Amino acid sequence: MRRIIDVEERLPLATTLPLSLQHLFAMFGATILVPILTGLNPSLALLGSGLGTFTYILCTQGKIPAYLGSSFAFIVPIQVATKYYGVSAALGGCFVAGLVYVVVAGIIKKIGTRWLDRLLPPVVVGSVVIVIGLALAGTAVDMAGLIPKDGETINLLASPNVWTSLFTLAVAVIGSMYFKGILSVIPILVAIIAGYVFAFTQGLVDLTPVLEANWFALPPFETPSFSLPAILLIAPVAVVSITEHIGHLLVTENI
Repeated sequence: MRRIIDVEERLPLATTLPLSLQHLFAMFGATILVPILTGLNPSLALLGSGLGTFTYILCTQGKIPAYLGSSFAFIVPIQVATKYYGVSAALGGCFVAGLVYVVVAGIIKKIGTRWLDRLLPPVVVGSVVIVIGLALAGTAVDMAGLIPKDGETINLLASPNVWTSLFTLAVAVIGSMYFKGILSVIPILVAIIAGYVFAFTQGLVDLTPVLEANWFALPPFETPSFSLPAILLIAPVAVVSITEHIGHLLVTENI
């Protein structure tokens, strides 16, 4: 029988810790993938994500189990803004997108969300999310080692990257179906650990960068600049992301 955790249930530390680690690692890849693909700094994304999530939990008094991370909807607009107007202009566009969030939040508090459903019906938002996911599928396949680099050929049966990715996926799928007890709610964490151990046996793990890195360091901050074309590229996407967030809340409410 799969373990069901009630929304108001407070779990012991021995259970809370692995669940928290699973959530951390599950969101980690997506949160740093967006800045990697857009040329921004992943450490700043993690810092903003952590501070934003803490603020969100405080504002909602811990009643909504949600995490605030990078949105895939912003990838292409930020890439274009960075290419033609620079990183600082792209950051300025992101800042204005944040202001759009604040304004829309105030409107929703006053009159609700029905106007947003009329502006962007679920069928439209769903289609956009599907397109975003399909566009990123190539990145996932590339990271799994299934796409050869320029001038290279891949022997799929002999590639440690391919075997590691397939092994990790298999553990996650099998775990989701057959694990019992506490393991039944942390199959992703188990798959990550198993995949890491498997990658280590394949010689894919190099700890040198970790050993050489500073344990404590401030991420590089950059002052945003405000360019109207960059703002017009990035800020409107906030409405799509807001609709996604509302959908997440509705799904959470129905759990």
